[in-house]
Amino acid sequence: MDVRHLTYFIEVARHRSFTKAAQALHITQPSISKMVKILEEELGVTLFNRTAKQAELTDAGKAVLRQAQQIVHSVNNLTSELSDVINIKRGNIIIGLPPMVGVSFFPSVIGDFNHLYPQITQKLIEVGSKQVEHGVEDGSLDIGVVALPVKNELFNMFSFVKEPLRLIVYPEHPLANKELVHFSELKQDHFVLFREDFTIRDRILERCSQNGFYPKIVCESSQWDFIAEMVAAKLGIALLPDTITKELPPSRIKTLTLAPPEIPWHLAIIWRKDKYLSFAAREWLKFTSTRFGVNFDLKS
Repeated sequence: MDVRHLTYFIEVARHRSFTKAAQALHITQPSISKMVKILEEELGVTLFNRTAKQAELTDAGKAVLRQAQQIVHSVNNLTSELSDVINIKRGNIIIGLPPMVGVSFFPSVIGDFNHLYPQITQKLIEVGSKQVEHGVEDGSLDIGVVALPVKNELFNMFSFVKEPLRLIVYPEHPLANKELVHFSELKQDHFVLFREDFTIRDRILERCSQNGFYPKIVCESSQWDFIAEMVAAKLGIALLPDTITKELPPSRIKTLTLAPPEIPWHLAIIWRKDKYLSFAAREWLKFTSTRFGVNFDLKS
């Protein structure tokens, strides 16, 4: 069934005349009669009573008219919305990012993008880096912000932050006044860690193992500010990215440097290589990479 058939049918019903409908559509009367006849044959019903002076709808014709009007209206709306999407006027992007990353780097990015493209909805899913990676992999997320490494064979990406983790302790801690702390010195401490779905947790556990011990985990959380408060309350020690530690009150929390090798916090934005990217998602990636001063090939 061709949408044009429905359009011609609606026009005949509106004018109650094949001739007037043909004039309004700028086609010949035999052409519009043929189109309506084809529609009747496809549906297996008679749409007009042709014995009357005017083209009167049959009962079947009245039922088809209601549906035809909805269909043509929907098609017209679809055409308009596709035009909007192509011109980046509207759309939806589902973005996954860890809470620590979101609060540190993305409020202004998201706000400025929304100002430029108010018809694009940015839905943010705040979970750990591992869950973000899984979400991008299974398609539930369009774009993800993760801590590297990830599966390079699955994702396109660009990196935008690389910095070390810092040790945070309460001011009365025995190590609080040291300029440089060796990781092996933390063997007897209690650790406040991120949950298992955070890549940063894996990096910390790896370093503990390399130094011959497994940490005494006293508390786990997904929120860096809660972790910092637990340290300030003398519950234990923690490791946080350098950017985060700069926001902590020095009167309550001491930030210390770990002896080399450092534990890196390397962030990247990822998207699946084999998944179609919407126009909105492409524009978001271009906008975000520019804000972070990153040059990359979107087609790579």
